Amino acid sequence: MISNTLLNSVAVIVASMVLLWIVSLLKKNAAIVDVFWGSGFVVVGWASAIKVDHVSTLGKVILALVTVWGLRLSLYLGIRNHGKPEDFRYVAMRKHYGARFPLISLFTVFLLQGAIMMVVSLPIQIALSDAHASLSVTTYAGIALFVIGIFFEAVGDWQLAKFKRNPQNAGQVMQTGLWKYTRHPNYFGDTCVWWGIGVVALGARFGWCGLAGSLLMNFFLVRVSGVPMLERSMTKRRPDYDEYKRRTSSFFPRPPKQ
Repeated sequence: MISNTLLNSVAVIVASMVLLWIVSLLKKNAAIVDVFWGSGFVVVGWASAIKVDHVSTLGKVILALVTVWGLRLSLYLGIRNHGKPEDFRYVAMRKHYGARFPLISLFTVFLLQGAIMMVVSLPIQIALSDAHASLSVTTYAGIALFVIGIFFEAVGDWQLAKFKRNPQNAGQVMQTGLWKYTRHPNYFGDTCVWWGIGVVALGARFGWCGLAGSLLMNFFLVRVSGVPMLERSMTKRRPDYDEYKRRTSSFFPRPPKQ
């Protein structure tokens, strides 16, 4: 039943986030929650698969998709953040809250991300809870959208990492490759991935409810913690970013303006 799957996911997410919070206190680094973000969905997916009696072919497809996406993202962020100091966002929070930061971070960082993860992962949970879900045209449409998304996300991250490794690019704005057509190929790709997963889940009973997760991810990436936050930061740190913004699409890929 869907209700059992949802309750199981709540327990798994809360337990994972509290454990991660304890580790963050020991390491004095709350940024580990960002590295765990992708893997958290993998944990939810496999915990849901173990909970049900039978996983349909559709369920196996969606489990494979989220595993590929989640592990790739966590691996990339883990390599990128290895040996670096805590992210400036959490440093600012530590200074602001002082001795209260550990407890406040539990609710405003870890459990809040857990709550978002619970909603965003709805298509995964719904698909895995339907033992009789079968493949259809929407399944292949969702897979195609997922593939487009994972391409933009993975290639965009790889191109940016390669760009940053070159000392001659220090302080410069990445404007080649996929970054020539959109200022945020990774966020565009992430959005496509989750709409793709949502479309795949339409083949399951109550699958349309899972679109709430895709919509929430879309909202956060475009309006809250994705594009807006990075845009503000880049505008302050890179003097030539305004010119890049003038030429380049903020989200959907298109040829740059002349």
